[in-house]
Amino acid sequence: MAAAARGCPPAGSGDRALAELLLEFSRAQYRAKDGGGTAAKVERIERRCLELFGRDYRYSVIPNAHGEICAHYPRHIVLLERDAGAGRDPFESTVQVGKLQDLINRSKMARCRGRFVCPVILYKGKHICRSATLAGWGELYGRTGYNYIFSGGSDDAWADAEDISEEDSALRNADSQLFDKVRGHDIKLLRYLSVRYICDLMVENKKVKFGLNVTSSEKVDKAQRYADFTLLSIPYPGCEFFKEYKDRDYTAEGLIFNWKQDYVDAPLSIPVSLTQSLNIDWSEYQSWDLVQQTQNYLKLLISIINSDDDSGLLVHCISGWDRTPLFISLLRLSLWADGLIHVSLEPSEILYLTVAYDWFLFGHMLVDRLSKGEEIFFFCFNFLKHITSEEFSAVKSQRKPARPSWSSGSSVFFSLEQRDRGSTTSLSSDFSLGMESSPGAAGSFTYEAVELMPAGAQAQAAWLVSASDRESRLEEVRSTFLASYSRTIGLKAVSPSPSGAIGGLLEQFVRGVGLRGSSTL
Repeated sequence: MAAAARGCPPAGSGDRALAELLLEFSRAQYRAKDGGGTAAKVERIERRCLELFGRDYRYSVIPNAHGEICAHYPRHIVLLERDAGAGRDPFESTVQVGKLQDLINRSKMARCRGRFVCPVILYKGKHICRSATLAGWGELYGRTGYNYIFSGGSDDAWADAEDISEEDSALRNADSQLFDKVRGHDIKLLRYLSVRYICDLMVENKKVKFGLNVTSSEKVDKAQRYADFTLLSIPYPGCEFFKEYKDRDYTAEGLIFNWKQDYVDAPLSIPVSLTQSLNIDWSEYQSWDLVQQTQNYLKLLISIINSDDDSGLLVHCISGWDRTPLFISLLRLSLWADGLIHVSLEPSEILYLTVAYDWFLFGHMLVDRLSKGEEIFFFCFNFLKHITSEEFSAVKSQRKPARPSWSSGSSVFFSLEQRDRGSTTSLSSDFSLGMESSPGAAGSFTYEAVELMPAGAQAQAAWLVSASDRESRLEEVRSTFLASYSRTIGLKAVSPSPSGAIGGLLEQFVRGVGLRGSSTL
């Protein structure tokens, strides 16, 4: 079903809209079949997301009105196709919504809870996708059915299932044929989306419950069906670990995951070719605290999507609704802060979009997580303070060492060299860019702050966001989130402060928005 990229009326704005979203989010998990809460409020959230996507992109919508494709995916699944501006977009997606919908319907049983590979970010014509991990024998063959074998609880929850019959046991012996079929469809979907890189955040090779392989992963597929993809095992703690973050007064510094637990059997594994440009000692990953680990993984993801090929990226954990949105959201916000995607959105608008679409509408169980103190959602946005520097910028690697400067009153013409990117995104190796004086310009300008912006995908800005602008943009997103979160959901005090519990919460919030120099938040 095609959707107009423009024309959706704004459905609330600013602080009030974000507060309404957070309140709805904290009351019920979103379910496509019923909206997961008050129907009118959910519809406003959905309309607002479409309107915000439409500011910068032409898109189509894959309908999922009653959860017929996936119960915990948006009712309006957005396929970003091209920049919304006039003219040809050299980074236009070649994916056709009809073909994509057919592949989704064929492949959805291949992954846990039916959470199929879904494109969510379009960057330089590349699709950044999310999903759950591969379904294992237990989910495919369980008598309760693949969509009911899990409870609505945490990532490793297991519903009460009927005993496995002899007939099911016989089917298990023939699982190779079924896996060939369903995983074959999954692979076709990945290839259609031009996904080459698969980043698996699981700390396990397989999720095992009651001796049953409930879920699996591409990295341990016995038939090596995913051998043509570049597989990265980047184990990252599950939502349960974030209770320790909350219990340490929301302090991530010094918080190190226990890698010696029995169920942790997936080592970090990254092709050397992807690590050479990063100044990171990956052999030390088990000694990193939560800040270092998240920073280094984000640097890796940014490096992958910024490579010279045209390949897309898939990020997934187990169910795809805790660790997966964490990194998808950080990627979206980081690229936005660089002025590379969603270029027309203000800080409050990109915040609304990523909370609503990446977290709420993709089924994150905030109610359950809050009840258990597993505050991975809060961590995501509070963590923005740790990625404000230029080392996390997708622009930095495209800048040249030369730093010519000129006065704002002059007209400038210069030539830049850019490597051929190949395929539909190729540009000539010598590309000339003319710039004229701008009435809004002031002072001198250095090349460090410039990136070539081709007509199309990110052409709305003629000047690139500087490192200082990146920092201020992310800080505004973070402070807006903290202010709204504190008013609607609230931080939970670990222990009463000398001034009382309420004072303690206020103290945390004051530190959180940077008004006092403490590392607690």
